[in-house]
Amino acid sequence: MKLTVDISKYPLTEDYIEPIRGFIDELTKFDKVHIITNTLSTQLFGDYDDVMEALQVCIKWSFNKYGKVVFVCKFLHGDLRPS
Repeated sequence: MKLTVDISKYPLTEDYIEPIRGFIDELTKFDKVHIITNTLSTQLFGDYDDVMEALQVCIKWSFNKYGKVVFVCKFLHGDLRPS
């Protein structure tokens, strides 16, 4: 099954750029997940299990490294990446 996730991260700190970049850098370590970023969110595309594994690992990593952050996610069935 294919999955699309639209995720936004809101670090609860004045220095918000580095935690967002760090999260995206961690996501790029997962070769099976296609990533598109824009100014509002990061979009992940791929096999359900691969995308969920990347999210689980990277969200936990982010909490451990940066403390309090907010993640807002939208999960959509299928690979909805732009052609």
